[in-house]
Amino acid sequence: MTNAIATINGVDTATLFATLDAVKEAPAAAQFQFRAHNEWVDGTHSRSTISDFFGVGEERAHDREFVFDADHPAVLVGHDNGPTPVEFILHALASCLTAGMANIAAARKVRLTEVRSTVSGDIDLNGIFGLQDVRNGYQQVSVKFVVKGNAPEKVLREIVEQSRLRSAVYDVVTNGVDVDIDVEVA
Repeated sequence: MTNAIATINGVDTATLFATLDAVKEAPAAAQFQFRAHNEWVDGTHSRSTISDFFGVGEERAHDREFVFDADHPAVLVGHDNGPTPVEFILHALASCLTAGMANIAAARKVRLTEVRSTVSGDIDLNGIFGLQDVRNGYQQVSVKFVVKGNAPEKVLREIVEQSRLRSAVYDVVTNGVDVDIDVEVA
């Protein structure tokens, strides 16, 4: 099998299936811990660094360090040095669903030619400001996909649905997760 055949949508399908088989044989290999290290810069501006994680039984590092700035726009007392934290959630949801679609389509031998999405989140800042008793986070999130590939519409819709069912970010956003906060004061 040539590499061109083994790679669909940029996904190395041989490695994908080998990884699935390896996890079936050793389920503990699926236990990962991802980390983001954040530091306040000034005002509402902070910077996160992502470099290390735990996976497949040991500490690991990305091939390079990733740095992301977050801030608020001027209208929300920031200096617009980066997207707001809630905008990163929209990005995380879109990119998780898209990555899942690429993998699922590749596993099904479907070649995608276009995947675009717009993710919108509606939020009422009265909650964050403490002015009204409304939810602090998003009240509604909408995802609109444009998907094209060499499969019938029904199959493309099934790929999107399977990605939704398997998306870690979709799960966190729709089901929530317990968050422990530990404070060290120096």
